Amino acid sequence: MIRFTVVTITYNAEAVLRRTLQSVMRQSYEGVEHLIIDGASTDGTLAMAQNYKTESDASDSSHKVIIQSEPDQGIYDAMNKGLTQASGDYIVYMNAGDFFPNDDTLEQIAHRCQLNQTPTDELPAVLYGNTDIVDSEGRYLHPRRLQPPEQLTWRSFRQGMLVCHQAFYARTDIAKNLQYDTRYRHSADVDWCIRVMREGERMGLQLCNTHMVIACYTEEGNTTRYHRASLRERYLVMARHYGHLQTFLLHCWFVVRAVIKK
Repeated sequence: MIRFTVVTITYNAEAVLRRTLQSVMRQSYEGVEHLIIDGASTDGTLAMAQNYKTESDASDSSHKVIIQSEPDQGIYDAMNKGLTQASGDYIVYMNAGDFFPNDDTLEQIAHRCQLNQTPTDELPAVLYGNTDIVDSEGRYLHPRRLQPPEQLTWRSFRQGMLVCHQAFYARTDIAKNLQYDTRYRHSADVDWCIRVMREGERMGLQLCNTHMVIACYTEEGNTTRYHRASLRERYLVMARHYGHLQTFLLHCWFVVRAVIKK
C-alpha cells in the first residue's frame, strides 16, 4: 500500500488553514501522514492545528498528524524540516489555504499509480496532475493556466513550471537527498522539482500522469505576492538547469507570444 506524507507549512494562517485541515482529514485513503510545520505563529493557527490533531487522534482514522512549531528561516527552510521528517512513500506540499478537490483524491492517485505498474516495476519517481485555482475563500476560479504535458520530463520546465508544486508528488526516498536550496527565496520549488525529475530519469524511473485534478491552489500565494522577484529567480533557476543561451531565447519567445495573444 502506497503511503502519502502531506506537509502543510503555516505561519499566522488562521484565516485559511481550516479548509486545508478538513480536506486532509476527509481523505478516504488510509495511508496518510500529515506534518504541520508552523513557524511559531502568534495568532490562532497553532491552537487550530492542535485541535485538528486531537480530533484526528480520537477518530477511527488511520491518519497520523504531527505538529512542529518553531521559528524558521523562511518557507523553504520549513519545507526542508517537513521533508526530513516525512516517512511516506510520496511527499506532497499542501500549504495553508490549499486543498484536495475531492475526498477520494489520494485514493484515486494511488489507484492510478498502481494501474501504471507491473509487479516488477519500481514506484514512479513522481506522480503529477492538474490544478484548479481558487480564491481566498476557497471558491473555484479557473483551471491553472499552465497545464502538465502528457509525458513530463525535467526538460518540460523549460516552458515554465508546467506542474503546480501542490500537484507534484515526489518519491520521498529521492526527495530526502535533494533538499530545497534556501538561497532562493521565491523559486526553490521550481529548482527542487527539476532536480527530483532529473534524479528520477537517472534512476530510470517513470513520471506518472494521473490525468486528473489533484490540487486546488489558492491564488494569493508567495509567488503571486512577490511576482517580479519570483520571475527573476525563475530565470536564474532555468539558466542553471538549461543553460543561459537557451533560457534567454525561450524568454524572448515568451515575450513575443504574450504580445501575439494580445
